[in-house]
Amino acid sequence: MRQLLVLGGGFMQLPLIQKTRQLGYAPVVFDGDPRAPGFEIAELAVHCDIIDAESCARRALQLQQEGQLRDIAGAVTAGTDMSQAVACVARSLGLPGIDPADALAATNKVLMRKRLAKHGIKQPRFVPLWKFSELHHAMDELGLPLVLKPARNMGSRGVILIQKREEVYDAWRHSTAFSGSGEMILEEYIPGDELSVDALAWRDQDGQQHFRITGIADRLIGGLPWFVESGHNMPSSQPAAILAKAEQAMIAAMEALGITQGAGKGDLRITSDGQIAIGEVAARLSGGFMSSHTYPEHSGVDLLGAVIQIACGQSPQNLEPTRSMVAIERALIAPAGRIESLGGQAEMQATEHITNVFLMKKPGDICYELHNNIGKLGHVIACAPDLATAEAAVGRANAHLRFVCDPSFGVDWSDVAQKARQRFGAHICHVCKICDGTNCASGIPGMGGVGRMRGFQDNSKALAEIKIRPGYIHKLDSASPAWTFLGQDLSAPIMTAPMTGVQTNMGGSLSDYELSRELLLACKAQQSIAWLGDGASADRYLEILQAVRECHAPAVLICKPRADLGAIRERFAAAAEAGILALGIDIDAIALKTLVARQGRSSALDLDDLSALRQATDKPFVLKGIVSVQDAEAACQIGADAIIVSNHGGRVLDEVPGSARLLPDIAAAVGDRITVLADGGVRSGEDTFKMLALGAKGILFGRMAAIAAVGGGHRAVQSLLRQYREELQQTMLLCGCAQVSDIKNKYLFNTLKDPGKN
Repeated sequence: MRQLLVLGGGFMQLPLIQKTRQLGYAPVVFDGDPRAPGFEIAELAVHCDIIDAESCARRALQLQQEGQLRDIAGAVTAGTDMSQAVACVARSLGLPGIDPADALAATNKVLMRKRLAKHGIKQPRFVPLWKFSELHHAMDELGLPLVLKPARNMGSRGVILIQKREEVYDAWRHSTAFSGSGEMILEEYIPGDELSVDALAWRDQDGQQHFRITGIADRLIGGLPWFVESGHNMPSSQPAAILAKAEQAMIAAMEALGITQGAGKGDLRITSDGQIAIGEVAARLSGGFMSSHTYPEHSGVDLLGAVIQIACGQSPQNLEPTRSMVAIERALIAPAGRIESLGGQAEMQATEHITNVFLMKKPGDICYELHNNIGKLGHVIACAPDLATAEAAVGRANAHLRFVCDPSFGVDWSDVAQKARQRFGAHICHVCKICDGTNCASGIPGMGGVGRMRGFQDNSKALAEIKIRPGYIHKLDSASPAWTFLGQDLSAPIMTAPMTGVQTNMGGSLSDYELSRELLLACKAQQSIAWLGDGASADRYLEILQAVRECHAPAVLICKPRADLGAIRERFAAAAEAGILALGIDIDAIALKTLVARQGRSSALDLDDLSALRQATDKPFVLKGIVSVQDAEAACQIGADAIIVSNHGGRVLDEVPGSARLLPDIAAAVGDRITVLADGGVRSGEDTFKMLALGAKGILFGRMAAIAAVGGGHRAVQSLLRQYREELQQTMLLCGCAQVSDIKNKYLFNTLKDPGKN
């Protein structure tokens, strides 16, 4: 039996490998993944880096010399960008194929554009790039909007639309992450419908060149600024005149690129004046099930068999369609998160007109927000007499899909940070990799602190000076961070801090209602409590309480120390009516800049004032902003239920020490008379552990929750809560703490106070 070398053993290559066997060839499969599914049906499985074309050629020659490649008929690929490796292997073994230089031009987008430009083929204007510094000059030359992409990649990975100049930095960071070499290309964005084209090229026995367009589909793209393909329709619904132009453009592009033996796959765009512009052309058949499923079902033509014939030096047979059906593919796109359960595939497959259902994920897998064509939940293929019937069949099939996911997983923090930067604006928040105030974009109003931001910075410094000293010799194999507060059973002693004034402090990236809602939904999902503020504006608390009513989630409202105690009582009454869990006062917000800016009269509150406010509600009562033992004792005296040790994130007085420095003395002074909470600088579960070991019963975190809410909504906040909880749980396990009450100061090491201790 003659052998056929197949480059690529992934899922999309399986139909090609199966077709190889059906045609009587023994498949030799090369792939860099030792678990590639194609290896299971290969006669010979070769673990090889198929990205490295020269390595593939050397490996093929080695196998030939060893006698394992005894009678190779050809080399082929489909649905993957391995055309250069195929060309190099074919050249080294003396097999039919295109020149490796031509294959490289069909793989590298910069070389492709230059080839097409040399032959006068219509395409977007473009500029090759290597450095970010070159980007602005290229933008000036091409004008907006533009598409940035790596010179080499597939599946839309790294492809992003730039519509505004301020998007350039984040776009560059996103796109270059998908570039192995660093070579990039910036292209003019041409709006319009897209076509996906498959074609074959071969020379007959007389040496005459042939090109044959085998299928043109409408390509469905969405998700801008990303380019995510949601499916395709075969045949295209475009007028015959447009399709004729597409055929001409595709063949011209293949000739320009030297794709004269094998398959060609093109992404073409229809311009506003009815012309065809070449998006990309590759020296292979298309992926996305078009060449393997929808074209054969539409036409009855065995396209994979034809490309194998060409790879073996034969003229393809039976290319004339034997039927004309409508075949469509639709992607199943899951919301980001970890798949908890997934089912219904059999019922989907049994739906009339559904020919194939592929589920690419399984329970336990994590789905991320799609920014390219990789990582979809699955695909549904339908074949029917007309498009409406096929689409209706997909709809009925999808109704059988049973899918549950945990959205706290699947959050890409780099995406959250990028969106948050864009929404904040450069003057509000840089969304630094480490949020410690050392490179803050703003003071107050804004996300930063007052003065030189020493108070803000010292929150992080104080925690950084403290290290964790585990105890590894124990039999503990599980730890629970569960905690009960105000009668609520929480998954961990971790809550989001009160934040308001979004319009002023966060550049209007969200409204106070929206921020409150995102925090409430996240905390509810993670079995935590959202703390909310009443806002500097006189009536801002009303929209915050509206979010509380709608979300039905446990929440605590912390009010500003207004000079008008009646205004505070009014807020207390409204909050109680809305179902608030507890109430409190920001005692340190006396001279908060945002309150002054909104002409809110604040006042220092004495014991009588606080006692009166405590008596004004039967809800649990909290004082926030405790930085001294004296104030902590006063809180106990008036009957407060809890205090929060906090320097207000360094936003009130610049020289107040970090909360972690103040916490031990305060916790020791009040003992068990009152619940001690703390905030300030907490950025992880390890930081939470430190605060608990210093004497807090629970912690709150604010800035990171705000960034998450702005950049990723409640899912991102939920992800942070889960992450901090898991980090705390892992730290507890390493220290031998079965429950949070076991966390003690003995597990801490202060690098400044105890430099000589072990």
